[in-house]
Amino acid sequence: MPDTTKPMTFVLLHGSWHGAWCWQRVADRLRSQGHRVTTPNQTGVGERSHLISADITLDTFVEDIVNHIAHEELDDIIFVGHSFGGIPMTGVADRIPERIRHLVYLDSLILQPGKTLFSTYPPHVVEERKKQALATPGGLGLPAPPATFFGMKAGTDDEAWVQRRLTPQPLSLYSSPLSLNNPIGNGLPRTYIYCTDPAIALAEPMRQWVRDQGDWGWREIATGHNAMITAPAQLTAMLLSIARQAAPRTITTH
Repeated sequence: MPDTTKPMTFVLLHGSWHGAWCWQRVADRLRSQGHRVTTPNQTGVGERSHLISADITLDTFVEDIVNHIAHEELDDIIFVGHSFGGIPMTGVADRIPERIRHLVYLDSLILQPGKTLFSTYPPHVVEERKKQALATPGGLGLPAPPATFFGMKAGTDDEAWVQRRLTPQPLSLYSSPLSLNNPIGNGLPRTYIYCTDPAIALAEPMRQWVRDQGDWGWREIATGHNAMITAPAQLTAMLLSIARQAAPRTITTH
């Protein structure tokens, strides 16, 4: 049985238009219980939005996190990827599975190997998104939707808090393929958490793919897409429950 008293290591990865900031409430709760938590920020968004460029690819995002894990010397990780963050998380699991205990896809996008996000969208949606990008400096980013899209209630402090922090998502990510050498998850234990109220329709085909696999854990949380903001206590408890049921990895000397 897993040791439920031993501190655990969590890596919490943000999604599109967000940054490490979105995990504050969950990270604080986990740390207060003695767990190690890191919240890396991907290149070109959030606090690193000044680095946005046309050269950012999914490989950039994967390398961001591979380097983060290596330099922080993290092992036996409970790795949580929110929304778009599920895609680079899959890439990291493909490269360094020995560092990871469990993958948690929080209302995540699931991209098949060799595919791009634009290849999963209808042509008219692709064209619309490219037009939207022209509104950002250099046409390099996809503008963020309103905070209410992520489940924030209009007129609340949370809506304002999220809205003023959102930054454009590098447009180049949408035409960048996901390079994998192994099946999604690379044989690691994995759980999908579905945010049901309101649900994000865009991810439903990907959620159905997960349901069809038969070897994924499945949880549901009755809140909007940004569960880490709208239901931090409930999400923290869910992550701890998943982590405590996950068998520790056998750690090798690096």
